[in-house]
Amino acid sequence: MEKGKVLFIDTTHPKLPSMLEEAGFVVEHFYGNNVEDLNIIASQYIGFIIRSKFKMNENLLQFAENLKFIGRVGAGMENIDTDYTDKRGIKCFNAPEGNRDAVGEQAIAMILSLFNNLIKSDKEVRKGIWKREENRGLELGAKTIAIIGYGNTGSAFARKLSGFDVNVLAYDKYKLNFSDQFVKEVSLNEIFERADIVSLHIPLSEETYFMANDQFFNSFKKEIYIINTSRGKVLKTKDLLKGLDIGKIKGACLDVLEYEGLSFENLNKENLPDDFIKLTEKKNVILSPHIAGWTHESNIKLSEVLAKKIISEF
Repeated sequence: MEKGKVLFIDTTHPKLPSMLEEAGFVVEHFYGNNVEDLNIIASQYIGFIIRSKFKMNENLLQFAENLKFIGRVGAGMENIDTDYTDKRGIKCFNAPEGNRDAVGEQAIAMILSLFNNLIKSDKEVRKGIWKREENRGLELGAKTIAIIGYGNTGSAFARKLSGFDVNVLAYDKYKLNFSDQFVKEVSLNEIFERADIVSLHIPLSEETYFMANDQFFNSFKKEIYIINTSRGKVLKTKDLLKGLDIGKIKGACLDVLEYEGLSFENLNKENLPDDFIKLTEKKNVILSPHIAGWTHESNIKLSEVLAKKIISEF
């Protein structure tokens, strides 16, 4: 039985439209970038599948009179006005289970690359420069790694760390009693007291906007390393640079930057701020283009997880 029409507003792995079609939905695709064109046809659909092309707010959704659900191929929901969708009775689905392993592995890869000078030494060897003492590394073992935000990606990161002989602490304002063989639940004050490495795994909200700022960094008793694979605007670049310059922050691994646009596809290359330029010049900073959850495997898993949630509900 036909269940209604679903519009794919962003590109996804073919697995997702295929699974929805097999379940009885009619799948159509919107390839444009003009929201006014989308507004004209929005009322035809009971479901939208999105990544980050458009912000799903009242200005757009008012035209989607028959919309029953929005499915986001990813973890974050910050581009959906969930207050408005709740009021309208529109179900919202995401798929954080689909890329949590990818994010956990990337966080480990970044800190290991930084500790072992892999990016620097690779460039040197390719030029015939052979420096061993200058590239002597650090080991993760016996260090205390603090995870802030213990949801899908935070817990995946903890599991991935289990073979490194590290002390793993975690703080989550909205979760309790989650200590297990991989992690010890602690207060934020204990993280400030004990952490050597801090990894951020929190959504972007009014509460977390620039949470990692000067006050946050200076709350740590030790000099720390920081990893951010969550959202760029959780961390204030200017304050990070200050911490790096004075030695309070010994190094940073950033998969996300505050300068990213809504779609995460690129930075505004015409107007890059001075702080970004300074960041790129730091040898103790590793950068990647928002790819922590962007593996070939997660591309499939995100689609499968989302499809199963939608099909189960409808």
